Order: sequence, then structure tokens, then C-alpha cells
Amino acid sequence: MDYPVTTSAQLRAVLRALRQSQRLSQTQAGQRLGVNQKRLARIEAAPGVTSFDQIARLVSALGGRLVVTTAAGKAETSAPPAAQGGRKTKAGAKPAAKLADGW
Repeated sequence: MDYPVTTSAQLRAVLRALRQSQRLSQTQAGQRLGVNQKRLARIEAAPGVTSFDQIARLVSALGGRLVVTTAAGKAETSAPPAAQGGRKTKAGAKPAAKLADGW
């Protein structure tokens, strides 16, 4: 099943539901991740301040996977050019301007 997540509050609910669907306590899930129960409780309570690496490892340890989709809802099958090590532009083309917030 897919769980669209756009906020840390949604991620909090999804992480907890994923753990509970596996019938795991926080202690048991923490053991899979290599952290104690207290750390797992903090991850579930505040996933927005947890590293992406730790979230990805937790999701994987609970049998899930992370997928990034476009706004149209279709998962990309390959990484965008910037993620593949460089931008591909036509000769003489100017690179796109950065967004105001730095993205």
C-alpha cells in the first residue's frame, strides 16, 4: 500500500503505523535499526528533525521503501540529470535560475 507523505506529522503517523503493522514494539524496531527504544521514540515523535538516512534505514528495517514521485503521481524510473552527476543542456543554453528559497 502507498502512503503519500507531505508533512512531518504525516510521516510520524506512517512510521508508527508501519511499525505497528509489523507488530513490533519500539524496542524491537530499535534493535532492527541498531538504536535503543528511547531513540526510536524520538524518531517517531519528530521525524522532521531526523536524518533522511535514519528514516530510510528505519523504513527499510520495517519492510517498507521510500519512493519519490512527481506531482502528477508517476514514479520516476531514473534519477534526474542533476542527480546523475551533472546537468545536460544544449550547447549555449543557459542553466535555469535557482528558486528564491535556494532549491
